[in-house]
Amino acid sequence: MITLKEALTKTKEELSEIKNELENLAKASDLNAYIGFESSGEGVPILIKDNIQVNGWSVTSGSKILQGYIAPYDATVIDKLKANGMMAFGRSNMDEFAMGSTTESSFYGITKNPHDPSRVPGGSSGGAAAAVGGGIAIAALGSDTGGSIRQPAAYCGCVGMKPTYGRVSRYGLAAYASSLDQIGPITQNVEDAAILYDIIKGHDPRDSTSADIEDGKTVINENRKLTIAVIDNYISEASDDIQKAYSDTVKALQDAGHTIVHKNMQNTKYDIATYYILATAEAATNLARFDGVRYGRRAEANNVSDLYYNTRSEGFGDEVKRRILLGNFVLSSGYYDAYYLKAQRVRHLIRDEFNAIFNDADLILSPVAPSVAPKIGAVHDPLEMYKSDMYTIAINLAGLPALSLPVAKDSEGMPIGLQLIAKAFDEQTLFDGAASMEKAVKYTK
Repeated sequence: MITLKEALTKTKEELSEIKNELENLAKASDLNAYIGFESSGEGVPILIKDNIQVNGWSVTSGSKILQGYIAPYDATVIDKLKANGMMAFGRSNMDEFAMGSTTESSFYGITKNPHDPSRVPGGSSGGAAAAVGGGIAIAALGSDTGGSIRQPAAYCGCVGMKPTYGRVSRYGLAAYASSLDQIGPITQNVEDAAILYDIIKGHDPRDSTSADIEDGKTVINENRKLTIAVIDNYISEASDDIQKAYSDTVKALQDAGHTIVHKNMQNTKYDIATYYILATAEAATNLARFDGVRYGRRAEANNVSDLYYNTRSEGFGDEVKRRILLGNFVLSSGYYDAYYLKAQRVRHLIRDEFNAIFNDADLILSPVAPSVAPKIGAVHDPLEMYKSDMYTIAINLAGLPALSLPVAKDSEGMPIGLQLIAKAFDEQTLFDGAASMEKAVKYTK
């Protein structure tokens, strides 16, 4: 597959041929990664997750309740693509409203992993990662609320990058949890991720959470020597294959001249509990707008109360309903202080813990998931699905940038990804370290 960097050098005619080739490849594939082939103009074709607004496109967040909704405007990231020689091309499948880790909750059906069609691609940006990892997309834009870019990238053997919260505008992104959501790139390599990140980043007055901080062009220095922290007590919760890949990567980084320091962090169960209180609380508020009146599908009803009830009962899937119920519970009278406010305090402790480590290190190396991609249908218990996010959600709670990178394969040929985490607004160091790690591990597809 041609890289993003290479595609940017192609002529208009060559890009048209590439676009046709990608569409044919996607139609011939049984991955169910693409769910539409719209095109927003001319340029390098970039696959777009189904929760990012593209003017004139059907954008449904993978949900039945938004069938028939047509976006009336472009998200800021789409404007930026068009201004930089790129175009939105095709919509990628996703877990409904980005609530999931397998893409099994999509209204359009499950996406399959390109390395083994009997396995999930991860989620919620599973379609985007499967398409890039399977060679039917040059690059893609996804969204990451608790690992939804990094985890599917790790499962599918590609690069997934979550920017610092506020670095990329959320204007035009369907909200799941507004204090956690962030748009980011999914690409074939670190250099392409930096190129796409540079294009979509920047202050946006239309997003009240957008950071007004100057940030120059990323110029990767893979020879820069860094201090990298490894979290000793985290790795014991991962599978043997993940632990071996982690150990081998640490050695490769040491051999490349980086300094390794050993640290511990609080038990991941606190991260999981905090995340699923705050994220569901925000989701319950954000999804209240889907009532059958203003957006998408409308159920038959004789009065307004029944209209709301019927529309949401028919339109939302089980996982979305579960998270809305959890969110309303933790926000309810008598439980707000016990759950929501306590979770906010723990969130500050998580951020402080990261900052303490960054006093001694430039980057943190961590697993992305406790195992490789599971089989389709293997995760029945929602709590088991939530546990698969144990290594990614703390980064969103702290608002930090992180990048998932394939480093090895297990005995069955499934990709293993690890992530590097950087200080807030220090994407330059993140890309420097990731490029060095990419060179050191010599991952082969």
